[in-house]
Amino acid sequence: MAGLDNLAQELNIAVLGGGYAGMAAAVALAGRGIPVTVFESARQLGGRARGMTHQNTQLDNGQHLLLGCYHQTLNLIEQVGGNLEADFLRLPLQLDLHGHFALQAPRLPAPLHLLFALLGAQGLSWSDRLSAARFMLTLRRIHFRIAADMTVSELLKLHGQGDTLIQKLWEPLCIAALNTPVHIASAQVMLNVLHDALNKTRADSDMLLPRIDFTALFPERAANYVRKHGGHVLTSCGADALQLHDYNIEISTQRGSLFFSHVICATPPVTTARLLRPIAELGAIIEQIDALQHQPIYTVYLQYPSHITLPHPMLGLYQRVSQWLFDKGQIAGQHGLIAAVISAQGLHQKLTQEELAQKVIAELNEEFGISDSPLWVKVIAEKRATFACTSDLQRPAQQTPLPRLLLAGDYTAGDYPATLEGAVQSGLRCAEVLSAASNPSGH
Repeated sequence: MAGLDNLAQELNIAVLGGGYAGMAAAVALAGRGIPVTVFESARQLGGRARGMTHQNTQLDNGQHLLLGCYHQTLNLIEQVGGNLEADFLRLPLQLDLHGHFALQAPRLPAPLHLLFALLGAQGLSWSDRLSAARFMLTLRRIHFRIAADMTVSELLKLHGQGDTLIQKLWEPLCIAALNTPVHIASAQVMLNVLHDALNKTRADSDMLLPRIDFTALFPERAANYVRKHGGHVLTSCGADALQLHDYNIEISTQRGSLFFSHVICATPPVTTARLLRPIAELGAIIEQIDALQHQPIYTVYLQYPSHITLPHPMLGLYQRVSQWLFDKGQIAGQHGLIAAVISAQGLHQKLTQEELAQKVIAELNEEFGISDSPLWVKVIAEKRATFACTSDLQRPAQQTPLPRLLLAGDYTAGDYPATLEGAVQSGLRCAEVLSAASNPSGH
């Protein structure tokens, strides 16, 4: 324990932002005996993956799907006391666009499970199924790497993927994974996700649907873990400004000024840019953050009478406003509650929330014969839900030119798009950098 005690004396770290990136960094540092204080401006933790209450019903600010390949996120949930079997409904890889396309992976080793799923997919011609299977075999042969980035559309056309195949398989996958339309989305980032989810073990492609809200799933447990390990987690207490001194960094908050040896800035990109803009040495990073574009995610919650249910816990709609539907009754025991998710930019943004809700209600009636009126509706519009994961995008590194200041967040440099796993990986990298810098001998 002497080594940890010495390390604790050297470091006193502030984490700005209590989302998945910030709490991942805080847990990793706390587990190494390094004091950490988390500052979160909101009343609850979780950032853009947080729980909320409406009409006495627990909701999330948006639906998130985890994959079996999200090893870092799942490991951290277990580290802070989660139980993956109880916390998630785990389903084998399946894509269902109601009445138009269906794919389900059998319980075979990877990549056989995917090849059999593609060859047995319903709603595609035999030539399209063969084309999709050949494409996946080609990707395996080139190790899911391309010499130069391009858009997903360009990659698909290069490999002879037809319009129907793109509309029913690749476009829904791309929007679900990258929250970015195929004509601007990064092909290499899409391949990174496909590699991890579809090319290693069968379980990596499993879909995990949380049974509890996203604040309870990890950030709340992470806060308890940090506190048990001698740290602090402050909510309703964001950073107003940062000031660098020779040997520490001063954080101004509504509760006064506090001094720390190092700061991990895990706030959203716009907030990060505001905090760092006065620091001349970070001009290049500010330019990268300012250049980021953003994509929306709309979630329409509809509370129907408890007997209303969908054919599957999760399914998609083909060429509708609603893209993915989640039956919260089957997932979390919230009977009659359906969440409709609309990712990325589109014509739906021109509708009022009332018009959008009515559109979703009409689609549920037309697709499933749900003629009951919902008891209540809640529309949540995250207009800057994720960064636009475009081709050749330059994302800021976690390590800034100032050794005492690091960045975390799903928008920072990494192989993944704006996902929980990308956020968690960025936080863990920050913790690794600080641990290594303060303990170069590795003891």
